[in-house]
Amino acid sequence: MTATMIPETFSRFDVPQHLVATEPAEVRGSGRDNVRMLVAGRDGLSHQRFGDLPQNLQAGDLLVVNTSATLPASLRASNGLKVHISTEAPGNNWVVEVRIADGVASRPLGDLPPPTLHLAGGGRVDLLRPYTDGDPGRLWLARVQVDRPLYEYLALHGEPIRYPYVTEPWPIEAYQTVFGTVLGSAEMPSAARPFTYEIVTKLAVTGVPIAPIILHTGVSSLESDEDPYPEWYSVPEHTARLVNATRAAGGRVIAVGTTVVRALESTAADGEAHVGSGWTDLVITSHYEMNVVDGLITGWHQPDSTHLAMLDAIAGHGVVTDSYVAALEAGYLWHEFGDLHLILSQLNT
Repeated sequence: MTATMIPETFSRFDVPQHLVATEPAEVRGSGRDNVRMLVAGRDGLSHQRFGDLPQNLQAGDLLVVNTSATLPASLRASNGLKVHISTEAPGNNWVVEVRIADGVASRPLGDLPPPTLHLAGGGRVDLLRPYTDGDPGRLWLARVQVDRPLYEYLALHGEPIRYPYVTEPWPIEAYQTVFGTVLGSAEMPSAARPFTYEIVTKLAVTGVPIAPIILHTGVSSLESDEDPYPEWYSVPEHTARLVNATRAAGGRVIAVGTTVVRALESTAADGEAHVGSGWTDLVITSHYEMNVVDGLITGWHQPDSTHLAMLDAIAGHGVVTDSYVAALEAGYLWHEFGDLHLILSQLNT
């Protein structure tokens, strides 16, 4: 077994540093779609490129995408700190994370932050209380006071949220997808990043429509993964109708990203999609039985990520384990600028 293979206990695999994507695909190659894609299908695993996606689908399948656009949600604050604006909360408050500024990125604070942080232009963030009971202080409920609507303030003073593996300050455009039309995500719904208008056109010609949902992503827990906290979502009527019609006709509903799975399954019941919006606290475990999601396009997740349980629920633990072994051996890249995983293994073809 090589150093890059998954040990016998799947949850204890390591991602070598050279498999961390530090820059966008268009910087490494010819375009956003210039990423690799491991396909887990009924015939086993195959190594492809993302541009091969249309040939893996068939007329009558349905892709569901997240149309949430990414905010420049990182703000420089006093005392060498950064504030990551995450999720809107009741009472005109916000969920925020306070981190130490580290060049273009940030790192965990490791201590309790000061109760008030000062921002550019006379803005301030007043920390009210830890967001959840038992939270050691990573996430806070806060009042953000600035001189204009917050999204306008972020556009003027904010930066994309970056972690230490991203060594260059890429602009906010690098963190948007072709589907992003509704501002609201603290971090990019990255599974859709490799889509281009050309690929969308090829899918349409193939007979594969695309339907939208919205789920505004909060900040991730990069250093110590934990269950996702409530996030705002919306499943519109025409999407629910398309999902149900697709499944009734024997087609396959494929979620583009774990955010789409969370949104669709939050309103689904008894094998049917339903209209709905609000705050979802759904956490999909490996024993969860999917109602309407048949397959998934996703990135490669860290060993302790709760997203791996979602992959188990869709594909089964064996398929997920085999996929990760193959991805590590073949040198697939991790994180938001990395490669993709197309899971079709349980689909009725």
